[in-house]
Amino acid sequence: MSHTIHHKNKLLSRVRRIRGQVEGIERAIESETDCGQVMHLIAGVRGALAGLMAEVVEDHILEHLVDTEKHPGALNADAAEKLLEVVRAYLK
Repeated sequence: MSHTIHHKNKLLSRVRRIRGQVEGIERAIESETDCGQVMHLIAGVRGALAGLMAEVVEDHILEHLVDTEKHPGALNADAAEKLLEVVRAYLK
């Protein structure tokens, strides 16, 4: 996954934010926070993970499936963009 190296700091920042959100869930459960608030925190983490996945998938598609210089016979850019639209919609 060479493309993750190019965006390593950005991805690690997202992962660290997600870790903080998960720790917030842990604290909320330990302090017996209302279940509605806990579910809200969990939904936030789920959204953050989906966003991280979308970013990694998008980079993967652009790096490995579309770049015709690196990969002769790669998908054309229009097909890749249509695929990315589906992936983005699915991961929302």
